[in-house]
Amino acid sequence: MAHFAELDDNNIVKQVIVVHNNELLDESGIESEQKGIDFCTNLLGGRWLQTSYNNNMRKNYAGQEFLYDPIRDAFIAPEPTTGNWVLNEETCRWEAAAE
Repeated sequence: MAHFAELDDNNIVKQVIVVHNNELLDESGIESEQKGIDFCTNLLGGRWLQTSYNNNMRKNYAGQEFLYDPIRDAFIAPEPTTGNWVLNEETCRWEAAAE
């Protein structure tokens, strides 16, 4: 199964849905992200990107309210509201800042 995140106009994830892998197959039987995007758009409208439950694309699995950063090509969780946090540029995950 593949997972796709719907983005709003500010690149914030609105929802994540599961799509059967068959919907991603191109004419040659090869999985294509674009085929999945087209499937989601035709079914629900909106703007979609694939996300990986195994974190093998776009750094992190997208969740509701995550930011998609097109420069890093990464989904980034909202910054925690308590404590002092720094974004790890390599993993695109928040880490506690050194005191």
